[in-house]
Amino acid sequence: MGIDLGGTKTAVVLGDEEAQVFEKVSFATDHAGGPKKVIEDVRRAAEDVCRRRGMKVAEVEAVGVSCGGPLDSAAGVILGPPNLPGWDYVPIVAELQAFTGRPTWLDNDANAGAVAEWKFGAGIGTRNMVFITAGTGFGAGLILDGRLYCGTNDMAGEIGHVRLERYGPWAYGKPGSVDGLCGGAGMARIARQMMDEAARRGVQSKLFMAARTAPVTAKMVADAADDGDGLAQDILRAVGEYWGRALAILVDILNPERIVLGSLAVRLGDKILAPAREALAREALPRSAAVCHIVPAKLGERLGDVAALCVAMRLGRQP
Repeated sequence: MGIDLGGTKTAVVLGDEEAQVFEKVSFATDHAGGPKKVIEDVRRAAEDVCRRRGMKVAEVEAVGVSCGGPLDSAAGVILGPPNLPGWDYVPIVAELQAFTGRPTWLDNDANAGAVAEWKFGAGIGTRNMVFITAGTGFGAGLILDGRLYCGTNDMAGEIGHVRLERYGPWAYGKPGSVDGLCGGAGMARIARQMMDEAARRGVQSKLFMAARTAPVTAKMVADAADDGDGLAQDILRAVGEYWGRALAILVDILNPERIVLGSLAVRLGDKILAPAREALAREALPRSAAVCHIVPAKLGERLGDVAALCVAMRLGRQP
């Protein structure tokens, strides 16, 4: 059983060792009710997916929880992720294990996503791979020498905290961070800044009309770019440049053979990957850059489900 615990929605799935999903229940993550209410919802969903399969919860082989960090995977405790306000010390593993009676594991969603793409997606066959979440934020999961690397206390891969600029969008506790410049939320902030500059120069853009009725989002920029809007394409090139600079740091330090980029890369393709590759080639050591391929993730909408199942199977964590 896999549980994909997110800030917007949570999913509970039943699957097999090939990460095929048999049953799934999704529901909105109830922030108002806090951890207690969400855990109750998870229990109900777990009973529901098992009932559909003609089995009891106690008959599942293991349970895996994929959740944004920070967290302590060894202790099974969630430690206040930004997307889960109020989850400041939640012993999720103990809570669920008491309910299911089955072995239960917890892992960071970037780590779980890295294992999922490594075993079942764009990273198949690699020994040194980096997975980038590239959604609202910009975090990394690391596969090094054929094994998931988590660091001393589960904090490896926090590329989003690295500062690229002295000034810039504020995210992850500092201005100009990778998270603030490269994630979806950061893209929206950069878009608003570039729109203000374009308006002062009298530049025309579909983004101005779209922004009259809704806040500027990464999706809004992507849609305008798809329609050939010049300003939207300039925004993606600017963000892609930051992507390349951030990836160059990972390439120089880790020397991976492949970097797999999630959500935004899948949606935007070469509109953002082309400038990212150009910046990477310019910034990284040539020998390291030459052996590293930058590709979008393959699992698409299945990523969260497969990632949670990988946690249950302990893939990447075996001795």
